[in-house]
Amino acid sequence: MKELSVNHLLGIKYITEGDIQLIFETADHFKEVINRPIKKVPSLRDITIANLFFENSTRTKLSFELAEKRLSADVVNFSAGASSVKKGETLIDTVNNILSMKVDMVVMRHPNPGAGVFLSKYIDASIVNAGDGAHEHPTQALLDTYSIRERLGDVAGKKVVIVGDILHSRVALSNIFALQKLGAKVKVCGPKTLIPKYIEKLDVEVETNLRSALNWCDVANMLRVQNERMDISYFPSTREYTQQFGLDMELLQSLDKEIVVMHPGPINRGVEITTEVADSGQAIILDQVQNGVAIRMAVLYLLASKIKRDED
Repeated sequence: MKELSVNHLLGIKYITEGDIQLIFETADHFKEVINRPIKKVPSLRDITIANLFFENSTRTKLSFELAEKRLSADVVNFSAGASSVKKGETLIDTVNNILSMKVDMVVMRHPNPGAGVFLSKYIDASIVNAGDGAHEHPTQALLDTYSIRERLGDVAGKKVVIVGDILHSRVALSNIFALQKLGAKVKVCGPKTLIPKYIEKLDVEVETNLRSALNWCDVANMLRVQNERMDISYFPSTREYTQQFGLDMELLQSLDKEIVVMHPGPINRGVEITTEVADSGQAIILDQVQNGVAIRMAVLYLLASKIKRDED
């Protein structure tokens, strides 16, 4: 059996194109499973997974929980907001306490970039990064690129523009890495104040005109403005942002070709994208949600099979 080249999923940066293709092939199989009347398989029956969310999350947390339950894993949920972390407990203390309960895998979201990498050096469990600060969100990038493959047949050679708040977005960085590994061309588009300085070092072009970006691309991934990560104002007003970088039906239909529209959610309807666009046939936003469960099942299954092999 083919296996991943890594023991953790800490970021797209650390995995190969072969790893991504293996995750996709495995997700194809699990997609069939979740569309059956009985949606459960016993693949992870003897694996215990702890979900550690040190930052609020609804969609990612639910998607991981559903993936774990579909695989018949034992699941422990830990939300830091209501826990000892507030009393000053360190990350390693928290995790060691959870590991002493004999946990095999940890799915972790943390506000600090690199938290997963830090942890992987100290604990034996397999770690899946569910988002670390404004750094990476690997499963989101995997489900996004998987959704492009599903809609367009392949990712290689496709032109993808990521629009919006690139500076504060872990989704943007992971998507750039994944798309480039799979042979896509990537541009970013947004206000200059929301484009990070390092972006051109990643071989990514910057476009500040939304219409030009949309005319160039096959796929537009519309990101929300991450107000919760901003300590200052990066543009004059939401209204002005929407006028320059919001996607509405009029703009979409005025392009000289049909493009695919994506959004990692949650959507600020009427800001970066209108309800009409979000609910249109060109949007694959609900496909992304469904594919998220299959991709996360694939990641957990492939990492767990390495754990099981090491134990044998």
